[in-house]
Amino acid sequence: MKICIIYGHYNTTDSFNAAIRDTFIDEAKKCGHTIDLINLFEEKEKLPFYNANINPPPKLVLDYRKRLENSDVMFLIGSCHNLRMPSILENWVDWVLHPKWFFSYRALVPGSKYFKNYGYPVPGAMNGKLGLISITYGGPMVTYFNFSLFDNIPYRRIKKAVFNLGGMVTKYIRFYSVLPGMDQKVFDGHMNRVRKLARSLNPNKKSKISWWAS
Repeated sequence: MKICIIYGHYNTTDSFNAAIRDTFIDEAKKCGHTIDLINLFEEKEKLPFYNANINPPPKLVLDYRKRLENSDVMFLIGSCHNLRMPSILENWVDWVLHPKWFFSYRALVPGSKYFKNYGYPVPGAMNGKLGLISITYGGPMVTYFNFSLFDNIPYRRIKKAVFNLGGMVTKYIRFYSVLPGMDQKVFDGHMNRVRKLARSLNPNKKSKISWWAS
C-alpha cells in the first residue's frame, strides 16, 4: 500500500509528533508499504490562507490531490490546539479536501422550494480509501471528556465533517498527557501503539462504504 502522510506539527525533528511520524514510517516500510511524506512546515511552496475567491485553486492544491489519488491511505499527524488540529493542517484540509474533488452534494428534492439545496454527500476521488488520524493532547483524557460528548474534539469533527463526506474509512490513534519529560517507559509504550497501527494496515481489508450514493 502507498501511504501519503501529511505532517502538520511545527517541530519536524525532535518532537513527540516527529517520533510518531518516524516510527510509523519505519514500521510501515518493514511491512512493505511505501511512503509519500508531506512535511507542511518544510514545504518550499506553501498554501495561502483558504480563500474561496481563489478559483481555480493554486496548482499546489492540484498537485497534492494527485498525490492522494496515487495513494491508498491518507494519514494526518498533528497536535490539538484550541480543540482543533494545527492551523497549517486545517488550512491544508480546507484547500485539498474540498468539493467537488473530495465530495459533492446531491439535492434530496431537486428544485424544491422548501428543501432548497438540502441533500446528501456524494463521495469523490478518495471514496473507499483509508484515512488515518494521529492527534496528541497536552492534558489527560478526562480533560476532554465533556468536549467529546459534543463532538468538538478534532478527531470526531474531522471524521464526521470531512472524512465521512468523502466516503473514507477511518482509523485514529490518540495520545494524552504529551508533555516534556515523559517517562521513557510511557514513551516506548506509545511508540509500540504506533508500530501496531502500521502493522494493522492490510490492503485486503479495504472496502467501499456502500451506503453512500454513487
